Amino acid sequence: MFLAEKSTGHMIEVLDTKMLIDPNESTVKGSLHFGEEAQDPEFFDKAGLNFPSGESLPQCWTDPDYRRR
Repeated sequence: MFLAEKSTGHMIEVLDTKMLIDPNESTVKGSLHFGEEAQDPEFFDKAGLNFPSGESLPQCWTDPDYRRR
C-alpha cells in the first residue's frame, strides 16, 4: 500500500500494514519512493501521512479513543 507525505507529497510504501491500522501505533514502517529506487525502510509518523488522493487516514487508524467521541 502506498501513502503520501503531507509535507512533500512523496510516496511511502507501507511495509507493515498491521502497524498502519493499529490506532495505538503512532508510526508506521515504510520505504520512501523518491528518485529511481526505494530507500531503506524507516518509521514515519502517521500524522504526517495521507492517501495519494489527499484524503486523510481514517480516524480508527490513528485515534485509539475514536469511538468515545
